[in-house]
Amino acid sequence: MAPALPLGPALEEQLRAWLAEDIGRGDLTAPALEGHRGAAVWVARRAGVFCGGPLAAQLFRILDPQMQVELPVADGSLVEADQPVLRLQGLATALVAGERTALNLAMRLSGIATATAALVQQLQGTGVQLADTRKTSPGLRLLEKYAVRCGGGLNHRLGLDDAAMLKENHLAWAGGVGPAVAAVRAAAPWPARVIVEAETAAEAVAAITAGADAVLLDGFTIAALAELVPQLRLLAWQRGAPVVLEASGIDPAQLAGYAASGIDLISTSAPVTRSPWLDLSMRFTDRAPSDAG
Repeated sequence: MAPALPLGPALEEQLRAWLAEDIGRGDLTAPALEGHRGAAVWVARRAGVFCGGPLAAQLFRILDPQMQVELPVADGSLVEADQPVLRLQGLATALVAGERTALNLAMRLSGIATATAALVQQLQGTGVQLADTRKTSPGLRLLEKYAVRCGGGLNHRLGLDDAAMLKENHLAWAGGVGPAVAAVRAAAPWPARVIVEAETAAEAVAAITAGADAVLLDGFTIAALAELVPQLRLLAWQRGAPVVLEASGIDPAQLAGYAASGIDLISTSAPVTRSPWLDLSMRFTDRAPSDAG
């Protein structure tokens, strides 16, 4: 089942802004289309994971509130090349004006979902989950993280107010792992997690000793993780509280090796920062949406 798309007033405002960016003072081709209705079908040009159908529907309905939209493919579904993924019928002016913005968004999100699914497949059966990062496009964070979920991944923190992640600079300025964790723990709301990003084994040990809820092991080799993870598990057991062990700064081509080290989670920005768009095409047709394709 696909996750819930974060639809609402804030997203609609963004959609209107993105439409205005493309339409500007008005579509100069509109006079040729006035008074006409049309139908269109979206087709996947190659196989992948589709994402962005409900988003496209909302966008087109901004332009034409009576736009008829059919979504034969749910977000998060695998699609084959030449498979119809969305059908539309409404004002011709709205179909043309919304085409590029809607396709750009859906192709971007489908590319992320497709790349995420490929990585998640590598972890199949290992019990280790894949998470995203805060490396997202400004203004697109919620949608890009939604696409990661459509691909089977997990969302890491959405922003700085979700969880406290103490990184290299925090540790340096606070005077070490212990003081940094203590200061944040004293001020953070009770449900907030405290995560320490460790670049050395000593920092990872200090993080568990200081009471961190999770340790992000950044840039460790698979061999180093295999040696360190059992030590950290023992420390957590002696502490009497579980700890989440996360690997980051990894090679996406070696996920199975990282998973075998005993970690709980792998986080990577790769699906968002490195994925190609999934090519989608909008084809205009004289047939009604239910017959198109």
